[in-house]
Amino acid sequence: MAEVAILIGLQASGKTSFYRSVLAVTHVHVSKDAFPNARRRQVRQLRLVGEALDAGHDVAVDNTNPSAEEWGPLIAAGRERGARVIGYWFPPDLTGSVARNAARDDKTRVPDVGLYATVKHLRRPRLADGFDALSTVRFDGRGGFDVQPLGE
Repeated sequence: MAEVAILIGLQASGKTSFYRSVLAVTHVHVSKDAFPNARRRQVRQLRLVGEALDAGHDVAVDNTNPSAEEWGPLIAAGRERGARVIGYWFPPDLTGSVARNAARDDKTRVPDVGLYATVKHLRRPRLADGFDALSTVRFDGRGGFDVQPLGE
């Protein structure tokens, strides 16, 4: 059974680093960051998710995905193809995200206003949202990640 991993958290919260260190070996990376100037980015993202699943690949969707409005269509795309849908929740640490964002190069840095706007909409996912499983992801203090099941 294919899997859709939906990464949920602020910009500079560690989502892409988590993808690279944990999911890259098994999951195709899909992110709107790969096509920042494209029109209809959500349509393109859903098409890429569908194509990967149809080809039998697991997919990781690496965006902020702050609420059900963003993750709902991704869950639906996975369900339509019989995939298991896993949410990875990166609890907000606005101070840490601002500091990590400031250390980014010009190409990957986002304006701080983007972080403040996202935190206003960021909602902790629940199984009732349609996920098959949820995990909380935090930095482990040793350059890696601590992944724990997220209870209701």
